[in-house]
This record gives sequence, C-alpha cells and structure tokens, in this order.
Amino acid sequence: MSADAQHILDTAKAAARKAGEIIQDRLGQLDASAIDEKTTNDFVTSVDLAAESAIIRYIHEHYPDHRILGEESGQSQSGSDYEWIIDPLDGTTNFVKNIPFYAVSIGVRYRAQMIAGVVYNPPADELFSARFQHGAYLNDIPINIGNTDDFSRAFLATGFPHHAKHYLSPFMSAFTQIFDDAAGVRRLGAAALDLCYTACGRFDGFWELGLHAWDMAAGSLIIEEAGGVITDFQGKANHLENGFVIAGNSLIHQHLINTLSTYFEEIENE
Repeated sequence: MSADAQHILDTAKAAARKAGEIIQDRLGQLDASAIDEKTTNDFVTSVDLAAESAIIRYIHEHYPDHRILGEESGQSQSGSDYEWIIDPLDGTTNFVKNIPFYAVSIGVRYRAQMIAGVVYNPPADELFSARFQHGAYLNDIPINIGNTDDFSRAFLATGFPHHAKHYLSPFMSAFTQIFDDAAGVRRLGAAALDLCYTACGRFDGFWELGLHAWDMAAGSLIIEEAGGVITDFQGKANHLENGFVIAGNSLIHQHLINTLSTYFEEIENE
C-alpha cells in the first residue's frame, strides 16, 4: 500500500469536520428553493452539495489521483487503487426537519479492502473513526461492540425500505418477529450513525435494506474494528454491493441472520 493509512484517516477526519461546519452554519436557514426531491421523499439540499464539494476539494488537495464515489456527484474516473466513498449528509430529512441525527460519512477503500472510515455527527460533535487493524474510536477514545448475548434483551436499530418498497411485505413480517423477540427497536433515519451507535454499544444490532455503499462504507469498517460482525442478510460480505446489511456482535448478528434469511431467501443487487 503506497499511501500512508494514518494520513488518509487524518485527511478524512479533517474533511468531515469541514463539511460539518458547513452543515451546522446552514442549519435552519433553508427555504424551499434550496431543497430538491431526487425521487419521492428522497431529498437533496444545497447543503448536501456544498458539503460534498468541500470534501472533494480537500481530498484532491492531498490525493489528487484518488477515485471518488459521492452520493451527489457520482463516481470519478481514475486508475487509482484508492476510492473515497462519501455521503456528505446522511439523514438529510432529519437535517431539514432540525432533528439532530445526521452525519458526514467518509470511507476509503484500497482495492477491495476498507482501510479508513469516519462518521461525524456535527450537532453532537461526535466523530467516529477506524483504521484497518487499528481499532475503532469515538472522539479518539476506543470503542467496542456491545456484549449482549440474550436476544430478548437486545436493543436494535433499523430503517424502513423507502428506496426498495417492493420488499416492504417481507420486511414487515421479519420486523414483527424481531420486534417480538427483542427488547426494543428504534428507527432514527441515518444508517451511518446507526452503525456507529451499534459499534459503541448504544445499540446491540442493526439491520436495513435498500442502502447504498456511501451509507455503509465508513460504518462497516467501524463495526469490524470495534469487534463486531457485518454482512448481508445471507451472511455474506456483499452488503456494500447489494444494500442489505446486518451488524452486531456475533450472537446478535447470527440471531438476526437466522430470522431475516428466512424472509429474504434471495436478494438482488439494489
């Protein structure tokens, strides 16, 4: 690996904080002309665009040849083995409604391996980070996945499949069973933060479908470096490709697989 992984992580942290400043400076200042609907109830604002632009500019100052996959700008073309996967504002609807659960997510992949991940929640000033084989952190303090081993005491997070509504019926059937078995389920509206909350033990597990790589790239590494397990609904490491994700400690993760795989025997690339 030719680039220094710690420098890459430090660059991602700085870029996330720059984007966070833009986001917070514009909180509560959007009018209708600054909000567009990409698809039904899928919003993009001038803040998303400004934050992503700032992130990309900062990355290019340090790594001008690296590839970038951004939620708003798409994928840049480059022969580099490094790819930055960016969601400038995960939880845009929460931001628009002034609900303080949204984040900047930046993951970096070298070939097929995630090597760095940062998720920053500006209103709480919480920055989750991880570097491959060097652990996961919240504001530079080490974090670990929760140790709950009794599913009846598991506190879980999920998200409804707004972008994959053809899966709503099996999702609700699975949700009913999980809800009956677990201690509680929350739906907060930002998958990147759901993964980080799971990584630090605030949630015991998380599942969702219909996601994109930029929703999960950083969070997936943070989960793994915190000692957790993350896969798709069939237990395979295809979640960044197909958008189906389960995360938690090994016991909670396996219980979720046992349930979800019965309702989703075959899954498609979303």
